Amino acid sequence: MEGAGGIQGAYIPQELLKELGKTNHRLLIGIPRERDEAERRLILTPEAVDMLVDRGYRVLVEEGAGLGINYSDTHYAEAGAEIVSTAEEVYQADVILKVLPPTLKEVLCMKTRATLFASLQFSAFSQEAFEAMLAKRITAIAYELLADEEGHGWVLNAISEIEGAASIMIAAELLSNAHGGKGILLGGVPGVSPTEVVIIGAGHAGTVAARAAMALGASVKVFDEDVNKLRMIQQLLGQGLFTSTFHPNVLHNAFRTADVVIGAMRYINRFRRYVIAEDMVRSMKKGSLVIDLRMNQGGCFETTCCLSPAAPMVFEQYGVLHYCRPNISNYVARTASMALSNLFVPLLFRIGDVGGIQSAIRCDTGLKKGVYLYAGKPVCEYVSGHFNIRSNDIDIYLTAF
Repeated sequence: MEGAGGIQGAYIPQELLKELGKTNHRLLIGIPRERDEAERRLILTPEAVDMLVDRGYRVLVEEGAGLGINYSDTHYAEAGAEIVSTAEEVYQADVILKVLPPTLKEVLCMKTRATLFASLQFSAFSQEAFEAMLAKRITAIAYELLADEEGHGWVLNAISEIEGAASIMIAAELLSNAHGGKGILLGGVPGVSPTEVVIIGAGHAGTVAARAAMALGASVKVFDEDVNKLRMIQQLLGQGLFTSTFHPNVLHNAFRTADVVIGAMRYINRFRRYVIAEDMVRSMKKGSLVIDLRMNQGGCFETTCCLSPAAPMVFEQYGVLHYCRPNISNYVARTASMALSNLFVPLLFRIGDVGGIQSAIRCDTGLKKGVYLYAGKPVCEYVSGHFNIRSNDIDIYLTAF
């Protein structure tokens, strides 16, 4: 039978195969405009929309959604998207692709039993919005919790890599005279001592930041609690990189001489936090710089933890300049959006090919790990615990729905 199927398929014209593919379960996807002016990224670029529409999907895009990444409504319309003028219209889609967590007003606009893809930024995620999602029986999937077959967070890793590279660009600007810095070059030139960069965390963001800083000629030191991560980054970047666990004396000495300290620890789905003490920051040289890449996860330093959303993104404390902006990948929003599109187009294809989101969750363990609400039922202890709501294993509901 397999041979016969292959022979029959060989004589079907490609145009017909393309049309047959469109008869499978296709999604109505909504791309809303983010209400937070600081958020510029989108999950799908016009090029990604064109690929989805070509496969038979419908894509609704709210007016002005792409302006933050320099794509007009015309770009999306020419790619086949349907441009809608209100949030109420775009939230009637079966699948909503947002960047930030939804507000209460946005949840109330959603259709019952819709599927939401969005980030877990607890500082922007209200208890009221979460409870409204329960009432609307929303299936919610967090980008930070999505994983591949080996358990690696493929969305989180992609964003971390972008933010690691962006942090070195930001450091170079803030150290210059143009932005009130000490007027030093990030890196080194013959006859001048190289800039010292300390990175807290040897994950994807820390690795990319270390590689970029070393490429400029900086002296780089990386600290992490995980010796295996330190071993991997040393093998990748060479013996010119200094690595250490969180030995107090070694860490203190590194802070005293550092020109730049980058916080890149990862706290998502973890119940233990390592936070750099305020005394460490106080010991740094005047005019040095701290960049916190984990503001949307609560911050890596005592001087950046618990800041309100209204706090300035750049401030000075103990003579040390702090750059504390959530979602630093907004600094290169178009690149971030293109990277996200590359990840989500194949995922959306797979969801359609298997018959919809419920079937995809059942057969894709990585996608299942990203679900924190299933038809309004809390199924992730990490998220539910934040909102003081009890959760259950998702498999209980997969057999019932």
